[in-house]
Amino acid sequence: MAAGQDAERIAGINGSAIPDDLVIPFRTVRSGVAGRLVRLGKSVDRILQRHSYPAAVGQALGEALALTALLGTGLKIEGRLILQTKSDGALGLLVVNYDTPGHLRGYASFDAERTAEISNGNGVVDPEALYGTGHLAMTIDPGGDMDRYQGIVALEGQPLTDAALTYFRQSEQLPTFLRLAVARVYVPGENEGADDWHWRAGGLLLQNLAREGGQGLDENFSESEAEPYGEALPLEDDDDDGWQRTRILAATVEDHELIDPMLAPDRLLYRLFHEEGVRVHDAHAIEERCRCSRERVESFLRRFEGAQLDEMREPDGAISVTCEFCSTTYRFEPGEIG
Repeated sequence: MAAGQDAERIAGINGSAIPDDLVIPFRTVRSGVAGRLVRLGKSVDRILQRHSYPAAVGQALGEALALTALLGTGLKIEGRLILQTKSDGALGLLVVNYDTPGHLRGYASFDAERTAEISNGNGVVDPEALYGTGHLAMTIDPGGDMDRYQGIVALEGQPLTDAALTYFRQSEQLPTFLRLAVARVYVPGENEGADDWHWRAGGLLLQNLAREGGQGLDENFSESEAEPYGEALPLEDDDDDGWQRTRILAATVEDHELIDPMLAPDRLLYRLFHEEGVRVHDAHAIEERCRCSRERVESFLRRFEGAQLDEMREPDGAISVTCEFCSTTYRFEPGEIG
């Protein structure tokens, strides 16, 4: 592995010996498989702690954040990647935004009573009851006058990873490996008491780009329109020796390795793929950042008529708006709006 200089470059992102909040693109030498490794620390912890989600909801949103970071850093254009699930399950809605060059935000809407009912006491729930029936949508928004691209697949009670793999097979028609891991990890010494527990997330995504005409991680998903729903397509090169060999190596990764704060990402890649040889590329830094602002909220409120604004007013005449993503509340005193 060409790890010496690359490891120093990766570590330089946040100045720590064990880097966090980044996505590392890489390629295996022998098989030519393209991949990305994501490691989220403070970014995912801030998002999940801010809303005090139940464990099952935090797990689901953490997976969505890791997946969106993996895909968003592959965009070749400035813009936004939006991942959204909507279903009739206890977890009715997940929304995650990735804005180039590396800003991440997300939130979940869920039925607290139903989520508590389907929990086994350890925060682990049946995916079918949690996700229910609905759809997973991934949207690339270049902004301006450029057209959006959107791919949609069905949610039928399966975990987010399975739905994402179906998406890859339908829209990209490329063999894909995906593993996501999310957990709360005890980090002693940072704070006292319960605050020593912090959310972490990680993920590994591989795609076999050797297939003639294939497009994937470095091609903004696909140039063609993705058909909503439908069956996953059989892929002729699933039996490619290099791909199979690399996928088997990737499948040995453990969840704790993907989120271990003491295991450097480049060391994990070497541990997994040293038999193949692996070359890492420039890492992408990830930061939790919301797009909301007082100015944006004020502009939004001024679109409403007087009667509509009156319905929003509090007893003292003020209007307060809370951002669903970051929970920041913007209060406008009587007379400021309308």
